[in-house]
Amino acid sequence: MIILVLNCGSSSLKYQLLDMKNDEVYDLLAKGLVERIGLEIGCIKHQATGKEKFVKEMPIADHTVGIQAVMDALLDKEYGVLKTLEDIEAVGHRVVHGAEEFVCSTLVNDHVIEQIEKCAALAPLHNPANILGIKAVSAVLPEVPQVVVFDTAFHQTMPAYAYMYAIPYEYYEKYGIRRYGFHGTSHKYVSAKGAKFAGLDLNYSKIITCHLGNGSSIAAVANGKCIDTTMGLTPLEGLTMGTRCGNIDPEIVTFLEEKEGFTPQEMSRVLNKKSGFLGISGISSDARDLNEAANAGNARAKLALKKLTYEITKQIGAYAAAMNGVDLIVFTGGIGENNSRLRRRVCENLTYLGVKFDYEANVIAGEDVMISLPDSAVKVAAITTNEELMIARDTMNIVLNEEE
Repeated sequence: MIILVLNCGSSSLKYQLLDMKNDEVYDLLAKGLVERIGLEIGCIKHQATGKEKFVKEMPIADHTVGIQAVMDALLDKEYGVLKTLEDIEAVGHRVVHGAEEFVCSTLVNDHVIEQIEKCAALAPLHNPANILGIKAVSAVLPEVPQVVVFDTAFHQTMPAYAYMYAIPYEYYEKYGIRRYGFHGTSHKYVSAKGAKFAGLDLNYSKIITCHLGNGSSIAAVANGKCIDTTMGLTPLEGLTMGTRCGNIDPEIVTFLEEKEGFTPQEMSRVLNKKSGFLGISGISSDARDLNEAANAGNARAKLALKKLTYEITKQIGAYAAAMNGVDLIVFTGGIGENNSRLRRRVCENLTYLGVKFDYEANVIAGEDVMISLPDSAVKVAAITTNEELMIARDTMNIVLNEEE
């Protein structure tokens, strides 16, 4: 089944075209990125497997134009991979927030779109863009089934004591204020892949998954089910991130609003766009830039990286306690898969758990590798994530079941 996977942001969309034979066997036909949607000049970067990369600047007024640009690229005689759009058998969408309405992936219909729109207040930067993507596909491919896969769905197995905040209960009842968690597609994928890689039975295991990148979160996965995760009502809570502050004393918000005269919207921008690595270092939101600066002796870059390392170490300890043990710790995401120094510094503080670290294996970056020694009481691995594959799997299975 040929499936187009779309990940729509407010001004961009990432895509992959996969030919799914089954859950494990597939071919990546093409992937790409459409940027600067809504600006005067946009850009599409398209890469078909085995062909030259294609880059084109053009006006991209909205997501419908953007998706049409994707279709044109897929059909291009020189750079494309399809003879006709009818070759696309299904489209899978990443949707950031499903609140309590969605505990699993589902086929798109009018009711589903309506419910995603209701969740938009909880993810105002993401859900409206996701809906635009769905509607744009409907305009270009009206007969093709679409499936939505939610970042929050994997975390819906958390118990109430893990997801509730200690604020008046009426705000949960009125507004749905609770912990939801994000990166669920990645946490689900790497916990299952990691268990298999480590020779564990996922259904009888205790796994801590660390998805570390520009956005970062950690999840505790017991017997294949998420029991806790660091992100909360929104992706702002938890670890220090590229531009997001992570955990802070909530009173800081009202303090700064009073002292600086910030509106709620301005305060949100400070916490979401000006904090994290960027806020501490004053240099960059990218960990690679901070590594370079830290190596050159920049104290604030060192501080930002040490803070993240400390928080990861502390959170692993907390989740090991919550599950009464841990069998496997997984590092994934752009930082988790590639930053060997961070992995080493975290694991050197986990000897109390019985972690025996493999320094030689740890230098490997960007591929699946066991970075604990064979006699380590707790296994540690770097596992490459593939959220697009997870979305394609769910899309294939849901569409096939619907056809039956």
